[in-house]
Amino acid sequence: DEEKVPLEKEIEYLQSYVDLQQQKIKKNVQVMVDLQKPNDNYEIEPMLLIPFVENAFKHGTGLIEGATIKVQLKVKNNKLDFYVQNKYDPSSTEVKDKTSGIGLANVKRRLNLLYGNKHNLLIAQKDNWFTVSLQLN
Repeated sequence: DEEKVPLEKEIEYLQSYVDLQQQKIKKNVQVMVDLQKPNDNYEIEPMLLIPFVENAFKHGTGLIEGATIKVQLKVKNNKLDFYVQNKYDPSSTEVKDKTSGIGLANVKRRLNLLYGNKHNLLIAQKDNWFTVSLQLN
């Protein structure tokens, strides 16, 4: 219900989510996480980053050969750099659920409303990798 939350709290939430997912998937997926807590007290919109991580676990696990998920976050010079990457199978036509594709569209809309030109979001699919790169000023 809060308008903004401490970035440190959001990082703890991301780490808890990743830990929970790792318990569910066991050892079938290589998960690399580097969430660096900032030295200063930054605030961020709540639940802004989690859809990207959820997406990686939703589409980057299962029957994917060499399944890998990478999550990185750091803050430097008042800029947040957030990066999520997962292997995916481009030949898969499986629809994970009936809301597939809505999450990223909603996050894009939210970022535009809340951060305007103070953010940069790049989403790419290349060489069986799905990559999200987000910078917030």
